[in-house]
Amino acid sequence: MRENPIMKINLQPLLRVLATGVLATAAMALGYGLWAHYMYSPWTRDGRVRAEVINIAADVSGPIARVAVHDNQAVHRGDLLFVIDQERFRHALAQAQAQAQARKAELDMRHQQAMRRRNLESSVVSVESREDVSAQEKQALANYQASLAALDTARLNLQRSEVRAPVDGYVTNLNLYAGDYVSAGVARMAVINKHSYWVYGYFEETKLANVRVGARVEVRLMSGGPPLQGHVESIARGIADRDNPGGANLLADVNPVFTWVRLAQRIPVRVRLDAVPDDFPLAMGLTCTVTVLAQAP
Repeated sequence: MRENPIMKINLQPLLRVLATGVLATAAMALGYGLWAHYMYSPWTRDGRVRAEVINIAADVSGPIARVAVHDNQAVHRGDLLFVIDQERFRHALAQAQAQAQARKAELDMRHQQAMRRRNLESSVVSVESREDVSAQEKQALANYQASLAALDTARLNLQRSEVRAPVDGYVTNLNLYAGDYVSAGVARMAVINKHSYWVYGYFEETKLANVRVGARVEVRLMSGGPPLQGHVESIARGIADRDNPGGANLLADVNPVFTWVRLAQRIPVRVRLDAVPDDFPLAMGLTCTVTVLAQAP
């Protein structure tokens, strides 16, 4: 019986070529997918946790009598932070109260004089005398109103000598002690608003085309823990151009150096955190990875 010539063909070399081609194709597809994901997918490792930092400044000047908080302490809105020595403000309030009483007594006297002049006949009191008394009464009223304003100011200064927390938050980097002198309007304490945490993701410009306002976002902190959920709140519309500072004669001072490797600029994208657990150790300045999960509808 004659052998079939087709059966004599060795299929092993053909199978090797096919297997090599399939593996090479899969490797190229996988490499292209990874490259596209790294270059264009909306994610970045360059994320920072941010928060509102309230700079606490006293409204009046004076030496510190007592500091009621310690470093990194959690405070609630209205809690006492520190007290400025109140002795001078108490004296100023007492003086303003005495001045208001004196002005009130003068006003009552001028009012009585004016009433008596009005009840007298014209043959006894001249018109000029009546007008003078009426003007003195108005002047006494103005002085009394000014003394009431000074009294309110003195009372307000005494109240403002106790500096209280304007928000719920955390005292941080405390460097204020009893005996220190504080000046009005000069910040001496920082409080981080615990309800204001957000994330800035610095996305490369090549990835901004896939970022939309309202898109769902996943935030993974470098410190670990469960991922946080949020959404894109806004995208920055400008960054500083370090290669084009202002020059002489208000002309552009353009840097003539151009390198072969062009680095993509990073644009800040603000991410609002939807919900943060109360026991989650969130701190301003933490590094995180920001990934856009889905686009806004």
